[in-house]
Amino acid sequence: MTRLCARTALMLLQHGAESALVENTARRVGVALGAEGVEIALMSSAVVVTTLSERHCITTVRRNEDRGINVHVLIEVQQAMLDAETGKLDRHGYRERLEVIRPLRYPRWLVALVVGLACACFARLAHADLAGCLVAFVASGSAMFVRQHLAALHFSPLINFFATAFVATSIAAQGLVWGIGSTPKVAMAASVLMLVPGFPLINAVADMVKGYMNTGITRWAVATMLSAATCTGVILATSVWDVWGWL
Repeated sequence: MTRLCARTALMLLQHGAESALVENTARRVGVALGAEGVEIALMSSAVVVTTLSERHCITTVRRNEDRGINVHVLIEVQQAMLDAETGKLDRHGYRERLEVIRPLRYPRWLVALVVGLACACFARLAHADLAGCLVAFVASGSAMFVRQHLAALHFSPLINFFATAFVATSIAAQGLVWGIGSTPKVAMAASVLMLVPGFPLINAVADMVKGYMNTGITRWAVATMLSAATCTGVILATSVWDVWGWL
């Protein structure tokens, strides 16, 4: 039971769940599988789980490694927990269910295409013309492909965000350099919106509001560093293409 509770908490934490959800789900799993009580301590780099059963306490520690946000994993783990609560899964069935859960990954080309369309829509909402939307689409889609490639090569997220912002801004800056459309500035701004760390920021605020200051501050710091890396890439690209005078 202790190992299953720890694995449940670890899978949720690794794939972007807020701390309250991690703790609540792991506790419910332990109780559903027969534990009298479950206590959990969450940290940015580890999960500590203690279960109480038959007047015995067992504690285990698992190291946390960020594996990227994946809502599919979060849903599957919570569904397994609900099945354990309703009696559909015993300890062995619950363990087997966790073992078959794998992150759902969409094809790279599809992700790049949809991200490009999303940024183009943002540009349109900011009153960009058709040419500006097209520039935003090409810039953000190409940058997203670069981001996925660097992630597959296991580059640091900071380097990844920096390089992605540089590529997106460099491509979008061609609208200013060559006079493509009447709204090239809007295209430049929209092309890097995919790098806004919204999920970590939302989780950071949620954690701190609910009393999980440790994980909340850590997530806020990570989001701030990613934003700083993005800004550095944007500034470098505008300097390389010498478009400061047009902004």
